[in-house]
Amino acid sequence: MTQIAVTLLTGFLGAGKTTLLRHILDEQHGFKIAVIENEFGEVSIDTQLVGDRATQIKTLTNGCICCSKSNELEDALLDLLDARDRGDIEFDRLIIECTGMADPGPIVQTFFSHEILCERYLLDGVIALVDAVHAEDQMNQFTLAQSQVGYADRILLTKTDVAGDTQKLRERLARINARAPIHTVTHGEIDLNQLFNTNGFMLEENVIQPKPRFHFMVEKQNDISSIVVELDYPVDISDVSRVMENLLLDFADKLLRYKGMLWIDGEPNRLLFQGVQRLYSADWDRPWGEEPPHSTMVFIGVQLPEDDIRAAFAGLKR
Repeated sequence: MTQIAVTLLTGFLGAGKTTLLRHILDEQHGFKIAVIENEFGEVSIDTQLVGDRATQIKTLTNGCICCSKSNELEDALLDLLDARDRGDIEFDRLIIECTGMADPGPIVQTFFSHEILCERYLLDGVIALVDAVHAEDQMNQFTLAQSQVGYADRILLTKTDVAGDTQKLRERLARINARAPIHTVTHGEIDLNQLFNTNGFMLEENVIQPKPRFHFMVEKQNDISSIVVELDYPVDISDVSRVMENLLLDFADKLLRYKGMLWIDGEPNRLLFQGVQRLYSADWDRPWGEEPPHSTMVFIGVQLPEDDIRAAFAGLKR
């Protein structure tokens, strides 16, 4: 059974999520998309009740499906599956728009912790919208605004047409999240290929984007930042497990996302791993072949002890 790809839209209040969503709903894109949206605001849709959980689902003229729910996300996801299985609606993609003050973490974990949802849905990626005009003040005042960036697989910078120079902001975003490329979106218009098929939660080798590293302190230190660890020597898999277990034991609640590709001593294949807080997975990937083996890991979290993390992995060198 083919899983339904899920894209999560996050971003602080006023970042432009609804504008982007309207663009997606209005576009004749040819995709069969369902949308779970808790803040329709001016978006007017007719409603019909499905099942006994009072989820409102409406098929729009371009084939998109809108689903609004004031209760649990799990119920809304299951309602959509029920309607799809009955043949009432048809979709092969799902977009979830978070509220502006929502932490993406619990939403992400929903797709890892529920047996049916794990089987039927595939979390494709987290897209964070950032208001180029107000983001600096928002991130200075609210750690949540940084957290939304930290979870992202791709960052969409909005309102750049009125924001002036955004270089300082771009550098700060890169320090918070070293693995997410930054794209500009104007009035919600963007190539949908930039939003879909990010493979953010797939075990794959592209741990970080090939781009310059930023090693500096911004004027106000981020509560959330990313740490990139690179090793040019093989490591023992049991030693890596010990380091990761200690890290999760001490900082699981503050560790938003982490991803890595490891050179394991005595193994011809690379080991890929990723996780969200306490939930993680790992698997063997293709052989190194003629490529020089190496390890690359990125950790994104709240006030992570960078020196301790680097020292722990440096201690694995034999």
